[in-house]
Amino acid sequence: MQDWLIDDDRLSLARKSILPGEGFFKPESVQEEREEQEAATKLAEADVVVVADGDADGLACAALVRAVHGEAALLPTSPHDLEQSLEWVGEYAVDTAVYVCDLCPDDEADITHLDTVVDRVDAVTWYDHHQWDADLAAMVRDAGAELVVGDSEEVCTTDVALAELDHDFPEKYADLAAVTRDHDLWIRDDPRSDDLADYAYWVEPEDYVETVLEHGADLPPEATELLAERRVEKEALVEKAVERAQLREVGPWTVGVTYGRCSQNEVAEALREQGADAAVVVKPAGSASIRGTEGFERCHEVAAQVNGGGHPKAAGCKPDIYDDMLDYAHHWSTQGAVAKQAILDAFKRLEDSPDEE
Repeated sequence: MQDWLIDDDRLSLARKSILPGEGFFKPESVQEEREEQEAATKLAEADVVVVADGDADGLACAALVRAVHGEAALLPTSPHDLEQSLEWVGEYAVDTAVYVCDLCPDDEADITHLDTVVDRVDAVTWYDHHQWDADLAAMVRDAGAELVVGDSEEVCTTDVALAELDHDFPEKYADLAAVTRDHDLWIRDDPRSDDLADYAYWVEPEDYVETVLEHGADLPPEATELLAERRVEKEALVEKAVERAQLREVGPWTVGVTYGRCSQNEVAEALREQGADAAVVVKPAGSASIRGTEGFERCHEVAAQVNGGGHPKAAGCKPDIYDDMLDYAHHWSTQGAVAKQAILDAFKRLEDSPDEE
């Protein structure tokens, strides 16, 4: 396959909205080999390691750990890559302090290598704020890790790390936690919270950590200039996703469903204004974001049925429906029809099950 076929810069906005980014088309084996080599180098030389979600919340935790320890190797990790990252830590890290931040295992397989990690390193501390399965939490603690899980409706993981780390933090880090919480819990009272979320998405994780470590939640001019440039296209992609959205009645709820490469929070907010109790944004790469409102606080229950998890008002998943590239081709050409239906079916099943609360 020629490189120009997946070159984002040559795609029209309409096509870019429907297709995944060029990284999707690079074989995972090649990426994993490169990432493993980088991880091995980091871990072999590190006294402190942070395995963290690569969003603003996880990366802010990494910044706090660095503020305490002076340095820390960072392994940005999505929830679906947690098993792999723990395997690498267990293989390459020795006599280190390990922090796992803003990551919640979906099943037992995600923590298969935790026993090995605990045996090889000095200590494992795990901070999070998602909805944990009680058995998985017990397994993490039984393995020897110190697990602290905050209330997912009240705090973000940065709040947890700020409270638990034994350090006299400057006030700017308390402000960083508050602004991160504002976005992560989808409160959205502070305009800086969208800035942090977008900046974490658009720059390399190391750049984000170093920026907030120095500046806290008040981003420097060069960062705000980058945001202004990138948001022109971002807003256009959001508009495309909102235009193709449909409102579906599922039991007692109105669910807004759409597809596209876009910022899910802005799309969800637009669908909420149209009357949606919940919003589902299916992405070209196969994953989906589920967002709730005051009228629907069971997003994590929906996601748990389709290979995911999260919070009552914000969750993510990737339905297990892709067996080969023909399935992905169908996904793109139908704008996520099968994934949409799988998630809507999960909403329907909630009618027959009581609310967890």
